[in-house]
Amino acid sequence: MGTGQWTVENRAPIRSESSVNEYVPEIGCLSVIVLGASGDLAKKKTFPALFHLYRQGFIQSQDVHIFGYARTAISDHDLRSRIRGYLTPCKGFEETHEEDVAQFLRLIKYVSGAYDKEEGFRLLDKAISEYELSKNSTEGSSRRLFYLALPPSVYPPVCKMIRSYCMNKSDLGGWTRIVVEKPFGRDLASAEELSAQIGELFDEPQIYRIDHYLGKELVQNLMVLRFANRFFLPLWNRDNISNIQIVFREDFGTDGRGGYFDQYGIIRDIIQNHLLQVLCLVAMEKPVSLKPEHVRDEKVKVLQSVLPIEDNEVVLGQYEGYTDDPTVPDNSNTPTFATMVLRIHNERWEGVPFIMKAGKALNSRKAEIRVQFKDVPGDIYKCQKQGRNEFVIRLQPSEAMYMKLTVKQPGLEMTTAQSELDLSYGQRYQETIIPEAYERLILDTIRGDQQHFVRRDELKAAWEIFTPLLHRIDRGEMKPLPYKPGSRGPEEADKLAQKAGYVQTHGYIWIPPTL
Repeated sequence: MGTGQWTVENRAPIRSESSVNEYVPEIGCLSVIVLGASGDLAKKKTFPALFHLYRQGFIQSQDVHIFGYARTAISDHDLRSRIRGYLTPCKGFEETHEEDVAQFLRLIKYVSGAYDKEEGFRLLDKAISEYELSKNSTEGSSRRLFYLALPPSVYPPVCKMIRSYCMNKSDLGGWTRIVVEKPFGRDLASAEELSAQIGELFDEPQIYRIDHYLGKELVQNLMVLRFANRFFLPLWNRDNISNIQIVFREDFGTDGRGGYFDQYGIIRDIIQNHLLQVLCLVAMEKPVSLKPEHVRDEKVKVLQSVLPIEDNEVVLGQYEGYTDDPTVPDNSNTPTFATMVLRIHNERWEGVPFIMKAGKALNSRKAEIRVQFKDVPGDIYKCQKQGRNEFVIRLQPSEAMYMKLTVKQPGLEMTTAQSELDLSYGQRYQETIIPEAYERLILDTIRGDQQHFVRRDELKAAWEIFTPLLHRIDRGEMKPLPYKPGSRGPEEADKLAQKAGYVQTHGYIWIPPTL
């Protein structure tokens, strides 16, 4: 370095010293059955996730076969052709992509049938059994995973058919598991009815209620951040934190899904499940261990501590032009935007507002957690007007976490400025494959790990929080305010956040680092 020149030091690759959850691979052939195989969810999410797991070696061609089941009368070749275009290359394996796709598609077989008729499910069971027999699998040792990429309205009949005709005998180490997608009910009563219907057919350890937000890389990092880093432990409470925002923003509207979206609205679609799950991980106490039941016990405690939502701490919005969609009623009262304050009545969080915000057709696309700390007491640098310290976890896009803090502005003058300590994943983990949420969660179901899935009592507690508010909206007692597409949403939402204690920093913009 004596030349006066500087160099960039290449860091060593990231290595894991230990694995917290040691997984012992199971024996016995695996059948993955995708019901609703011809639908958008299966094509865009389920099959691509299975392909990436296959390409990375998490599921082996000699151990697994994939079955598609739907009402559409098509051939194996037709289904494979529909799926092919959605199978994107895996990072690092681009050169062999076409060969990989061809090998993967050969694992897929299609069975056509109704969702409430015995005949189709008997055909499905026959196809699965023939595959298991071809692998010389001992009866009762095989594994069957049913992924319901279907509307919730058909869950009960489908589950009944699976229970009656497609179960694997589990007395020799095999199992049958089902994965169900949101929305799981419309309110507390419908969710409980659905849970009861499925609960009569399957035990809770067999049911995997999937919320793909729990599979996102930065969401999975929340517990590690909180409970494996000493400097967060004394700060993570009402004494230091002023407020916490959990935000989901999209820069597009319903885009042809208006009829579907209008049945649910932004609260049911995003806040009651995705954002509430994030809140649980942010607010929960440290579990006894990382066993799924210990983690989910703590999440339920958080939900049971949430106070009833006050109407004066809710702002609803509907973007202008939403009802122009011919599938949306002209007088629709469905909110496409909502900001609300949730308050947790316990020792750690008493008095700290959790500001939940979600909306469509806004001015940006992002999902993030923003932990805003209280003002520095005795501010000798007179820098409070520049903004508070914040810890921001950006879930999507451009995954990152950064701490917003006050520093001395470089130069001869003693002036302060806002800057950040930044961990941007695209820069720090350039060679690492960051899996899609569905990849991780499907792998968890195969491994029997329910930590990142919603338990029945957790689902009930979540609906108890939102059902009274949703019923008031459904009855027309609360009206959404109009807002322009491409805006921040109704101005009243920013005023509500400010009233709750959030202090916005003007003039500061976080810019993701470039490589």
